[in-house]
Amino acid sequence: MADLTYTQKATERKASTGLVTGKGDANGLKMLVSSTVEIPASASGSTVKFGRIPSNARLSGISRVYWDDLSTTGSPTLDLGLASVNANITSDPDALSNGHVITAADAEGATAITDVANYGKRAWELVNGQTTDPGGELDVYGSIVDAATAGLTGTVTLELYGYLD
Repeated sequence: MADLTYTQKATERKASTGLVTGKGDANGLKMLVSSTVEIPASASGSTVKFGRIPSNARLSGISRVYWDDLSTTGSPTLDLGLASVNANITSDPDALSNGHVITAADAEGATAITDVANYGKRAWELVNGQTTDPGGELDVYGSIVDAATAGLTGTVTLELYGYLD
């Protein structure tokens, strides 16, 4: 499978690459990704890499995504997905969430994992069709879909929390 090509890359506030548990850290809640990106006006079909997480990280329901008002017309939405780093899984564009309507600013944020049944699952378990842990890391990415952002440039911020067993 061809690698996913990102049209933008978010600025990582805390990189998770090389993240390992230390003494006493097992099952401690960690911020796995904290990234922000400026989405340009008229973005459509854009993909944003927010960061990388271990495939076996258990994702927390307190993870949030925030955005500015990104459109004066139309109804663009934001999906959050997981992609393979080593082409060992099929990328899933809405593994975490599907259809955040980004036409009005949301300073309170929305849950980054929309299905409560997925809280606490390992990242690889959220990828459609994946039945075993591929190991390694997965990219966390967002996609602007359904319509273009129109007339406004704005910020999208993702804070993804999880546990490492």
